[in-house]
Parts: sequence; C-alpha cells; structure tokens
Amino acid sequence: MMKTAIITGASGGIGAETSRLLSQNGFSVVMAYNNGEKEAVETFKTIESFGGKAVAVRCDVRDKKQTDDLVRCAIDVFGGIDVLVNCAGVSLQKLFTDVTDEEYDLVFDTNVRGAMNCAQSALKTMINQKSGSIINVSSMWGIVGASCEVHYSASKAAVIGFTKALAKEVAPSNVRVNCVAPGMIDTKMNACYGEDVFEQMKNETPLGRIGTPSDVAKAILFFTEDSSSFITGQTLSVDGGLVI
Repeated sequence: MMKTAIITGASGGIGAETSRLLSQNGFSVVMAYNNGEKEAVETFKTIESFGGKAVAVRCDVRDKKQTDDLVRCAIDVFGGIDVLVNCAGVSLQKLFTDVTDEEYDLVFDTNVRGAMNCAQSALKTMINQKSGSIINVSSMWGIVGASCEVHYSASKAAVIGFTKALAKEVAPSNVRVNCVAPGMIDTKMNACYGEDVFEQMKNETPLGRIGTPSDVAKAILFFTEDSSSFITGQTLSVDGGLVI
C-alpha cells in the first residue's frame, strides 16, 4: 500500500524536488503551494509522466482552516497521511531596524505559524493511527544567525525549537519529528544574492560547492524511511560542512 506525503512549498526548488523524489520512492504526493501555481503544475506533470500519483492544492499555510482542508484532501484523495514536509517559507534580507510590522508578520506567520498549523492539522490523523513522520525545513541561519536576516534567522531558529519540543510530545504516539537545515542552496529564493555571494559561499564551504535542491530532498527522504525509525527531534545540516 502506497504511503501519502504532504509537501508544503511544493512550487519552490526544494519543495518541488522533494515532491518528485518522494513520488519516485513510492509515495502518493499532495503538493501544496500558495503563489506558484505554474511551477506546481509543472512538477505535477513531471510526476505524472513517470507514473507517479500526485495532486496540486493551493494552500496558504498561515490559515489553519486551509491546512485542515489540505489534510482532508490527502485523506479523501489518497486515503490518509503518513508524512508531512513543512517546506513553505519566505526569506527577508533587510536591516533589522528597517523591518516593518507587516514584514515581521509575514516571515513568522509563514515560517513558524505555517509549520505549526500544518502539524496540528496532520497530527489529528497521525496520533490516531500511531504512526507518522514530520520533517520541518529550517536553515543554517537558524543555527548561527545571519546579518541583515535577523527575522528570517529567528524564525528558522524557532522551527528548530518547535521540532525538538514536538518530537518529545508525540513520540509516545510513534510519530517522529525531525528537521533539515539547508546551507546555501541553488534555488530561486537565493537568486537575490548574486554570483559574487555564491562564489564567496562556495569558497567558504568545506566541500567546495553550492548545494542543490536534490541534496536537501535526499535528506528529507531519509527521515521518511525505516532506516531513520529510531531518530526523532534531530536537526540534520545539509550545508557542505559550512556550519560545524
């Protein structure tokens, strides 16, 4: 019997690659997106082309009703939910003193509240069935912090704290909660940095390259597999050794 995974932020680089990879590894995939309908549809068509099962659903993770509906969609279409990947997120590069209240709300409501909303919605089923895996996507900046990205760094640090606390709470129900913390990854979100920053980060990374969405997706896949069945509450850095 196929398992079902919900991936939020599925229109982005990491979310799209995770959707493809999990589908290739036997998952029915519910791809949640908010603004990137075109990209989500393209990923859906790719999955469909190799015989995978997927559905693309618009969902603003900041809205609890929409995340409840997202989980209900997974149950109605594919019969349940086994994995939740909280990949939806927004970044913000700006001086701390210049950040507006609206920008603050957008970052925390998406990166933190969104992950919590989705987890609350999914756990109603996971706890009842006594199984499940939740994978949150943080960032290396959630571990060490980044200048001019204070709000983003703080939100991603909160995701790590959320992961640890929730892992303890739901472990008796055989639900695991883990986190991946990507470093500099070649995605549209990071395109704003420019080639000079990419080259600098490449030179500072011990493995000598920029990461790819596939690097992160493979780490996420690991947390869905039986090989990680005794791992929970952990944060796996996917950063080429940049943060050690």
